[in-house]
Amino acid sequence: QVRLVQSGGGLVQAGGSLRLSCAASGRTSSNYAMGWFRQAPGKEREFVAAISWSTITSYADSVKGRFTISRDNAKNAVSLQMNILMPEDTAVYYCAADSTLRAVTTTPRNWGQGTQVTVSS
Repeated sequence: QVRLVQSGGGLVQAGGSLRLSCAASGRTSSNYAMGWFRQAPGKEREFVAAISWSTITSYADSVKGRFTISRDNAKNAVSLQMNILMPEDTAVYYCAADSTLRAVTTTPRNWGQGTQVTVSS
């Protein structure tokens, strides 16, 4: 079992920036792929970004060029820097982890508690 604890998020105006962080603990968390999903009201949860233990990254088309995912393996932590935020980025963001990059981009088994990001127009 991997425990994921998120921090960051909040309210920002369109065009602004926010940073989300997620710390992992528990069994095998040090070599897990990690990522982020989001869920807007009335919509399904969708993939945002992911990073492997070796720092290979993957992004949803909607955030490419605006969001950057990074990780600190020594701290078992992942961050999501979100720039040029738009109202359509408003959602609850969830940290995720699994043993492979493919798994964490599709059906991750481990989830954080979620954090609200609201972008005002």
